[in-house]
Amino acid sequence: MLDKTKTDKKLGIEVNHFLDAHNVNTPNMGNTIKIEEKMLIIEACFKTIMESLDLDLADDSLKETPKRVSKMFLNELCWGLFTDNFPKCTTVQNKMGYNEMVLEKNIKVSSLCEHHFVTIWGKAHIAYIPNKKVLGLSKINRIVEYFSRRPQIQERLSSQIFYALEYILGTNDIGVVINAEHFCVKTRGVEDVNSNTITSKLGGKFMKESGLRHEFMTLIGGK
Repeated sequence: MLDKTKTDKKLGIEVNHFLDAHNVNTPNMGNTIKIEEKMLIIEACFKTIMESLDLDLADDSLKETPKRVSKMFLNELCWGLFTDNFPKCTTVQNKMGYNEMVLEKNIKVSSLCEHHFVTIWGKAHIAYIPNKKVLGLSKINRIVEYFSRRPQIQERLSSQIFYALEYILGTNDIGVVINAEHFCVKTRGVEDVNSNTITSKLGGKFMKESGLRHEFMTLIGGK
């Protein structure tokens, strides 16, 4: 859940530029419309969609739905599109000289497929080897949540998390693995209820050292 008291717009802008430099940013036109206007536009457009489906918006169960959907998209499902909402990421100096893997696994991923706007649901596993900085553990969860709260494809989501951590930590000794269910596959199209999608983005020692990569994959339950 977005906590406006724990955001850092300046860092969000810096990370956004870093993603641009690596060609992994979400396609966007910039924040050209005020949030209040966005709310009204989405509400009006969704009302049109519902009316096109021959739904009776005079019904007391349906009449507030366009407004509810608008609030849902802007306040719950897509707030990760805005740099203002990037999480504060407190780091401390690695005074202890820690040089082994730090792993946080089973981080919730709740996102939207950008092709059909239905749910992506799964888990992320994030590891890094500290260089000069150590990141507060909850900040890793918040970074995953931030990039999940926007329309996504899983390959880009993995890369965005990776490069955000690289920028913040000053190292590319990072491993990101996401295992997720795509409801655009499960509930429409091929309707395959059994399939999952796994993506990874590995850098530095996680890419170069097979022993470290094996340890990482073993710890997260892979092979």
